[in-house]
Amino acid sequence: MKCSIEGCPGEYEERKIVHTVRYQGQVIVIDHVPAEICSVCGDVLLKPETVRGIETLLRTAPRPAGRVPLYEYT
Repeated sequence: MKCSIEGCPGEYEERKIVHTVRYQGQVIVIDHVPAEICSVCGDVLLKPETVRGIETLLRTAPRPAGRVPLYEYT
């Protein structure tokens, strides 16, 4: 599929990404999220079913697979 960013000649290709979201005051990092990434500009698209899956994952709050450090840019 052609990139939706005006003037970008790129095409979307399916890849797995690391997705970060702030949920209930916490930063949550989710690995291996399927996404469509533009090969030129890097625009990221998530399919509706992927977004619903992430929302379900956040609501059910399973134990995280690990912990990551959080740094703040000041």
